[in-house]
Amino acid sequence: MSEGKNIQWYPGHMTSARRMMEENVKLIDIVIEILDARIPYSSRNPDIDKLAKNKFRLIILNKKDMADMAVTDKWISFYEEKGIKCISLDARNKKAVKKVLDVVNEVCRDKIERDRKRGMVDRPIKAMIVGIPNSGKSTFINTFAGKTYAKTGNKPGVTRGKQWIRSGKGMMLLDTPGILWPKFEDQRVGRLLAITGAVNDDILEMSEISVNLIKYMQKYYCNNLTERYKITEDMSAEDALMAVADIRKCIKKGGEADLGRAARIVIDDMRSLKLGRVTLERPDDIKE
Repeated sequence: MSEGKNIQWYPGHMTSARRMMEENVKLIDIVIEILDARIPYSSRNPDIDKLAKNKFRLIILNKKDMADMAVTDKWISFYEEKGIKCISLDARNKKAVKKVLDVVNEVCRDKIERDRKRGMVDRPIKAMIVGIPNSGKSTFINTFAGKTYAKTGNKPGVTRGKQWIRSGKGMMLLDTPGILWPKFEDQRVGRLLAITGAVNDDILEMSEISVNLIKYMQKYYCNNLTERYKITEDMSAEDALMAVADIRKCIKKGGEADLGRAARIVIDDMRSLKLGRVTLERPDDIKE
């Protein structure tokens, strides 16, 4: 995706959230990281690797119903090659979420065996649930626990404090606020977080974000754009946005195209699956 305005969004409560997580990680057995399956690399907070050092790990690619499944499979392989167990699911699906306990027991097998040898049978596994804003972390917790414990919302920054949740399934979950990081060194990451809604829309230049989305979809999902907006592969992304403004009658007073409104339509259509199941990055995009 092209260069443009730098995206930064780090509300004050995230600083205290990070400190709280650092203080509590010694209490837990496994770190379960909830990622957005549409951006399985850019929705990772790089601080988590340091935070979760020497802990059992599980990555959950959430929102699998919104992502390109063929690409999701590649990401699962990507993380498992790094020694981190990785699965995909839709956190709203109760049957899928229930299977997480089996995966956690598999990942924590050594810990469970050590407890058994010490005579500590049925000791609950303590899991810290982490994830960036709007990754579906709270939805996962509520579905897994079978009760509404964590606030959910389609805007970032809903969860503000920590809470321990006893799931009744042999696990205790430590819910934590979604945290980003103070500076996005790679602006590609910032743009992808913006497209998927992990960054507050109010601080964004939506036309620029939409143009970047169109460019990427022209490369990988052009048929989706053509079907919805009559956009073709040979159009520039800027002309494509003009075409959206025309087809959706986004006109300001005086007859000028309202590109901001058109941009919002494209972003909203992507987020609501009206542009189909889309994954916005691939393992080949990543340069370690």
